[in-house]
Amino acid sequence: MSKRILGAFILGCLSFMTYAQEVKGIVVNELNQPLEDVYVYNINSESHTHTSENGVFVSTNTKIADSIRVRLLGYKTRTIQVENTTDLKIILEEKTFQLDEMVITEELNTVSTISRLDLKVTPVNSSQEVLRKVPGLFIGQHAGGGKAEQIFLRGFDVDHGTDVSISVDGMPVNMVSHAHGQGYSDLHFVIPETINKIDFGKGGYYAQEGDFNTAGYVNFETKDYLKESSISASAGQFNTLRTVGLFDLLENTKNQNAYVALEYIATDGPFESPQNFNRLNLFGKYVMYSPENDKLTLTASHFTSRWDASGQIPQREVDNGNMTRFGAIDDTEGGETERTNFNVTFDNYISDDTKLSANAFYSHYAFELYSNFTFFLEDPVNGDQIKQKEDRNIFGVNAAITHTTDLGGIELNLSSGFGVRHDVVDDVELSRTLNRRTTLENIQLGDINQTNIDAFVKAEFELGKVKIAPALRVDYFKFLYNDALQTNYETLSETKAILSPKLNFFYNAKDNLQLYLKSGLGFHSNDTRVVVANGGEDILPRSYGADFGSVWKPFPKLVVNSALWYLFLEQEFVYVGDAGIVEPSGKTRRYGLDLGLRYQLTDWLFLDSDATFTNARSTEEPSGKNYIPLAPDFTFTGGLSVNNLDGFSGGIRLRYLDDRPANEDNSIVAEGYFVTDFNVNYDFKAISLGLAIENVLDVDWNETQFATESRLRNETRPVEEIHFTPGTPFFIKATVTYTF
Repeated sequence: MSKRILGAFILGCLSFMTYAQEVKGIVVNELNQPLEDVYVYNINSESHTHTSENGVFVSTNTKIADSIRVRLLGYKTRTIQVENTTDLKIILEEKTFQLDEMVITEELNTVSTISRLDLKVTPVNSSQEVLRKVPGLFIGQHAGGGKAEQIFLRGFDVDHGTDVSISVDGMPVNMVSHAHGQGYSDLHFVIPETINKIDFGKGGYYAQEGDFNTAGYVNFETKDYLKESSISASAGQFNTLRTVGLFDLLENTKNQNAYVALEYIATDGPFESPQNFNRLNLFGKYVMYSPENDKLTLTASHFTSRWDASGQIPQREVDNGNMTRFGAIDDTEGGETERTNFNVTFDNYISDDTKLSANAFYSHYAFELYSNFTFFLEDPVNGDQIKQKEDRNIFGVNAAITHTTDLGGIELNLSSGFGVRHDVVDDVELSRTLNRRTTLENIQLGDINQTNIDAFVKAEFELGKVKIAPALRVDYFKFLYNDALQTNYETLSETKAILSPKLNFFYNAKDNLQLYLKSGLGFHSNDTRVVVANGGEDILPRSYGADFGSVWKPFPKLVVNSALWYLFLEQEFVYVGDAGIVEPSGKTRRYGLDLGLRYQLTDWLFLDSDATFTNARSTEEPSGKNYIPLAPDFTFTGGLSVNNLDGFSGGIRLRYLDDRPANEDNSIVAEGYFVTDFNVNYDFKAISLGLAIENVLDVDWNETQFATESRLRNETRPVEEIHFTPGTPFFIKATVTYTF
């Protein structure tokens, strides 16, 4: 009897295994590192799924003896027969990236795939190049290399981040109520060689993105491991030096990775007054995978930077021959800044169809900047130099749960999450100073305490070729300010909450064509000091936007993406740095067209280009006086890249920014520019040699420019005209890298 029972039990188990409807596995590379966004397709049942960040997949409607195809661009496709329902491990072999193997309907995020291609073909080696990887995003530096870049995107002069949300490994970069400007985003703490992935989106259509996500968002992810350790040294004109080291600490250790990276940069720049710029970056990361494929990540980083600057110079002084393009009116500008970060992330599989992702972070940030925008306009004796300074601690946590289920035959992906960010900013200062030493007058001085609590829910309904994704986000803000210039102690406070609905549609018309319609409301916060001073008005101005676009492969080796878009903003803010105020400028609207293409001419030759056309206007001013200052109306970037041709790689990069209005009636024009860069690298054995040339044609171009009213020491009347920071002239540098 016992034998018959045992036999029945074994037969039952075999029957269950044979007809099991779910298979769980993991996809890794040859270094045993998990691969994300791998397409897993059941040839028998035609069900499909993608791997998570941990390389894990759960394939439904799959049983023993089914055949599944596993595909990821840049790796050899594998087809295997299912032999067990759990602990299935699939190893993919890396190979040359072939664009003709890309199937649009198989990509979880075509934008991320394109950015992965761009990073593979044209690696970055500066923090500026990291941001330039976002199609249509332009940047400009105007304070000696140490100040955060000025950003332009979709007809916005974003200043330093007001309308673009930026994060690294889930940690926010934008600084709320910053001493220099709302949303100030300094990415210089990122060592570019550690970047693994760039996720970006344009418009305010994404439930997981909140404050500053009006024109778009950019999220960077750092590498979980190093393929090899390396040391690199670069030297170039203007006393330029850069050295980078990346060191693997746990080589061949099972289920664990750890590495450290160090970067040092120094340069005087092309200016007559040396920049004396230097920056030191330190970064470390540890990753551990549990036997259940849960993932724990610890990161720590520190950067410090100091610089001198020649500032923005008036066009009239260059035109009359009193100074060169690289001269200065006040060369005592400059500053110093530092940031220390700690970030812990945890990815946990609660069940096969439910995943938790969470991170907690802490940052300490210090900033001191000296500027002189107007020279002797306000103070004809001492000049108009100002100091902006702060010391900040940031605490935060984010968590999200993703659940996949079947709802009456409809696949449903449900995500929900929450986040908390708390900024404590001491001694936020704006003062008039002399020669960086003497404080003449405090304009603003106080302490800021700002909290943002958010929650969101998002659903994705798969209806055959159509995916519908509604979402809702809620944000709550608490603003506190203690003004140190007031005799009596008083805490000024305001609170505000805002709901941001989103609704997106995706239609896979064919394997080579995806259409989408995105819509949603976004917002960005105002500076705490302005919020409490204005009695809570204009705290969270809304944006209303929509995109209609496509991703299309008309030919096997050509990908074309396009989007028609519209964006309306309830209130446009203009930051007036030397006055310590934010000026509300009324309602604005923008619309435009984005076009991009990626073409692989041969196995080793790639062509890429991105163009944007934008019309940006104020809606509350008469025609002809309704221009939005410095809003770009046409931008173009492109390049031709060689990837691993008998050891050679490199390419030529182009970027063009059209003339644009510098004031509301377009009577002052910010001149556009066309700049060409070139680089070539040769690898042999463990040594790599590189040569890079910026501004190959040595054109005169203005990296940043503003319509500013200023007065020089010998002038009796102020003059409003273009003030600019010159772009880099012909600049050459050489690099040698040793890998081990």
